[in-house]
Amino acid sequence: MSAKRLIVASHNQHKIQEIKELTDHLNFEVVGLPELGDYAPVVEDGDTFRENARKKAVEIAQLCGELVLADDSGLEVDVLGGAPGVHSARFAGEPPSDQRNNELLLEKLEGIPLERRGARFRCVMALAGPQGQVEFSEGICRGIILLEPRGTGGFGYDPLFFVPEASLTFAELGSAVKNTISHRYRAMQGMLQVMERIEAKKASEKQLT
Repeated sequence: MSAKRLIVASHNQHKIQEIKELTDHLNFEVVGLPELGDYAPVVEDGDTFRENARKKAVEIAQLCGELVLADDSGLEVDVLGGAPGVHSARFAGEPPSDQRNNELLLEKLEGIPLERRGARFRCVMALAGPQGQVEFSEGICRGIILLEPRGTGGFGYDPLFFVPEASLTFAELGSAVKNTISHRYRAMQGMLQVMERIEAKKASEKQLT
């Protein structure tokens, strides 16, 4: 039986790889936008992660006529009122830079003790079909923003995001462990249930025809 294709509406190779690893036990061929051709990035101008995820999934599904998974995710720091939030990737402006984003975050948190540096990574996933139907799933991982980076793995704010339950930063965990506790992993677990429900409905409808 050939694998079904799942399009990931992203040009971010780190994100595409994480989703591939999270779904490698399923019969899906996961394909990112760079593998499909010249798809321009969808403008993420929503006020929430949900709005951005929906827009990316729906627009790419309409263009390619296939099942599309999109996510929008970012860091929400308690004492910053949830910032950088939807602006996480471009917190320090254009062009996007992980290093400058991390430096700006540390600057804004200067003088704030660890016990007040609580934060969470949030991920909202949207699954869209070519007819415009959309399903959502959300995942959250709580942590603490450290005083300085630790670890060389991951991407984005991973070197600053310390997870108490693992006693390591995301950048120190390695993908095998990170992919069992991350916000994207938790959102994906909910989305897998959505995908299984869709497949079961298709199978039921096929039996009736």
